[in-house]
Amino acid sequence: MTMPLHGFGLGLRPHHYDALLAGAAAVDWLEIVSENYLVAGGRPRWMLDRMIERWPVAMHGVSLNIGGRDPLDRDYLHALRGLVRQTRPRIVSDHLCWTRHGEVHFHDLLPLPQNEDTVRHVAQRVRQVQDVLGLALVLENVSSYLRFADDTLDEAQFLSAIASESGCGLLLDVNNVFVNAHNHGFDAVAFLDRLPRGTVRQIHLAGHSEDARGSGLLIDTHDAPVPDGVWSLYAEAVRRFGEVPAMIERDDHIPPLDELLTELDIARQLAAETLEVQMDRAA
Repeated sequence: MTMPLHGFGLGLRPHHYDALLAGAAAVDWLEIVSENYLVAGGRPRWMLDRMIERWPVAMHGVSLNIGGRDPLDRDYLHALRGLVRQTRPRIVSDHLCWTRHGEVHFHDLLPLPQNEDTVRHVAQRVRQVQDVLGLALVLENVSSYLRFADDTLDEAQFLSAIASESGCGLLLDVNNVFVNAHNHGFDAVAFLDRLPRGTVRQIHLAGHSEDARGSGLLIDTHDAPVPDGVWSLYAEAVRRFGEVPAMIERDDHIPPLDELLTELDIARQLAAETLEVQMDRAA
């Protein structure tokens, strides 16, 4: 049986290997990018062995292609299963998107048409993945910059339907909600309120950038500190979903570990204050 994840974590990046192992960082768990550790041997796997001696781990992938039309990559799934057996992760996640077609890999997390056909397609593939891995899959909402002409569901309906149909959990990227609400003109707080409470298993917190070309779009770059608007939306997520394990995710312009730990302390404090207010109101 998989143990649940608790508290506040960081995305594990090679920049921070030595600093993490050298000190007593106030981190409750680490999230690894699955693809970085699929090959046996070498420094990444040696470091991962050291990390899992000290911290619980979540696995977060970028190559599952859960929404694609190509058959699932069985070699990739078997390698992923091997990593699951080694690390005993508390959560295994990937993105609700498509990433390749035929022999072409786009190296991006591309959005899906939001309709019932896609729900059925993704749900079937989720069940296949869960059968191979022997545990529940968790899927992350992705940022997007367009909508499809044949969308019949809004994003909250789409996520809820996939979770219900497949039995998967949701990884709520609060920054992606903020970005999409801006780009597509919906109410981010109302979006959170429409997601089923029991499905959100993990939260990501990150930053974004404005499109340098002047389009007015926000771009999910994960290369900056968490901005005030995302912090405010995180407080709303805590109000809605309670004590869900949350983490800071930085993929570019990665700062020293201490800077990320400071952000993590903000998340802790904000969650504690939000939950305290809720308890006072309930008393």
